[in-house]
Amino acid sequence: MRYVQPFINLLIFLLLAPLFEGLLRKLTARIQSRQGPPLVQPYYDLLKLLGKQRLNSAGTWPFRFAPLLAFASILAVAAAIPFGFRANALAGQLDGILIVYLLTLGGVAVLLGALASRNTFGLIGASREMVTMIMVEPVLAMTLILGAVKLKTLTLAAAMPHAAGASYGVSTVLMLVVYLLALQAFAGRQPFDIAEAEIELLDGPMIEYSGPDLALFKWSAMMKRMFYAWLFVSAFLPFLRAGFYPLDLLLQLLAMAVIFGLIGLVGATNPRLRIDQAVRYYAILIVWALAAVGLAVKGW
Repeated sequence: MRYVQPFINLLIFLLLAPLFEGLLRKLTARIQSRQGPPLVQPYYDLLKLLGKQRLNSAGTWPFRFAPLLAFASILAVAAAIPFGFRANALAGQLDGILIVYLLTLGGVAVLLGALASRNTFGLIGASREMVTMIMVEPVLAMTLILGAVKLKTLTLAAAMPHAAGASYGVSTVLMLVVYLLALQAFAGRQPFDIAEAEIELLDGPMIEYSGPDLALFKWSAMMKRMFYAWLFVSAFLPFLRAGFYPLDLLLQLLAMAVIFGLIGLVGATNPRLRIDQAVRYYAILIVWALAAVGLAVKGW
């Protein structure tokens, strides 16, 4: 079963990430008193893009390679995580630091494609994406480090601070609050969708992409949001565990749907921040995340 679970994880992420995206769009529309698209609209969008001709408008190999790199990196993450609170064959061989590297690699792929496009809007979007990566990824790393400090291990199980009898102390509660405050930035939704900013930058880093390449970027972004929702549920809501794998899987997915609802609520009710405002916000989160790790080292 441990060797089958990576493939189960991949199927779940590939098939359900667009559904969670549809839920996000639907809730946003309802909050704004609109009917909104159907829940399955993201599936239609992906199928339409995948059916179009693949173009290389920049005429360079980095431009064509970037979407594949972004997609592959999130697939590697999805295959390795202990979904349903059950470690698989890959999770036993990998650690949390590698997960951070793989997620960062997906962001680097977006930057690579934007820089290779040589489009002004793409370059501006890339610069903002770079700032966001530098300021937000440390919060993700420190969430995993918190679990490592508590469990004395860097394995993926350390992403769950309350697992294996680890104490749910002050440090965990503080990191829970920090992670919730950073969740919108992780998801790339308002008020932190500064890199794309459709009205201002016309989709920013992905402005030159279309067809299958754009589909891969969008699909990888959907799965990345799904991962961040999973990490919150896995790390901070370990009591959603029945000890029966199918039920644990279902409980995690339902909790993740609630997290997506929260992302939609915040995104629909807050205006987009300027990049300087976002940087100040990110800096505060980093300070509080460091404080949480320091408290964990002290045993709190």
